[in-house]
Amino acid sequence: MKPQNSYWASNLKFLRSRKKINQENLADKLEISRSKLVAHETGQTTNPPLEDLIKFSDFFKISIDSLVKVDLSKLSELKLRELEAGNDIYVSGNKIRVLAIATDQKNRENITFVPIKAKAGYMAGYSDTSFIETLPNFNLPHLSDKKTYRMFPTEGNSMLPIPENSLIITEYAEDWTTLNDTPGIVILKNEQDFLFKNVTYIAEERSLLLHSLNPEYADKIIFAGDVLEVWKYQSHITDVIPSEGGLIQQLINTVNEIKVDVKSLKN
Repeated sequence: MKPQNSYWASNLKFLRSRKKINQENLADKLEISRSKLVAHETGQTTNPPLEDLIKFSDFFKISIDSLVKVDLSKLSELKLRELEAGNDIYVSGNKIRVLAIATDQKNRENITFVPIKAKAGYMAGYSDTSFIETLPNFNLPHLSDKKTYRMFPTEGNSMLPIPENSLIITEYAEDWTTLNDTPGIVILKNEQDFLFKNVTYIAEERSLLLHSLNPEYADKIIFAGDVLEVWKYQSHITDVIPSEGGLIQQLINTVNEIKVDVKSLKN
């Protein structure tokens, strides 16, 4: 039976017609069979798989929430363009990400640790509670019990100045529009690495600007639809004792090296 107030089927047919694309071409672009597309458009698929929900949402640049709950055919062309331009919950990170959590015996949220060896599995099972529960889970007394936290390890030098092999404790970012040079872990759909960057939301481009704290890495602009999750930096655990001078001393040394190189060029 069709869920009450669900416009999924009619919206897909409406948006495809609006883009003037036939079923065969759309099925090819979405990498699904034409028969499966027909089933979606005719309402035969009563419980669309999460993978299909995301595919259609990515293609039409409209949130799953709007595709299911809003009769898009009743909206003005201006409103539709506003949705496609980014004025939709899709690009804010909330109400679409299916966040799986693990709880303790008192139904309190645990902090889930995602070790390096679990990266690939996390990409596939981040919305699967049964998978999340297989990962190490724990609690820390100083963290709020009203927020969701995860812990990620660092590796390599892409996360400097935080030392390699540190453990970064993060808070789930529900609304990406509030991110403004906010340090955190960014998880992308098509990358196996967890990126530690300063994150800024760019409304005009429906994208996130990722700025590395390590100057050796260039900035990236990522379309919001390619982002799975953003976790805001809260604190980190490390067994490395900072050397005297730390990062400032490193910068001074670098400047001195540049001065030597410039003097050599002049000579």
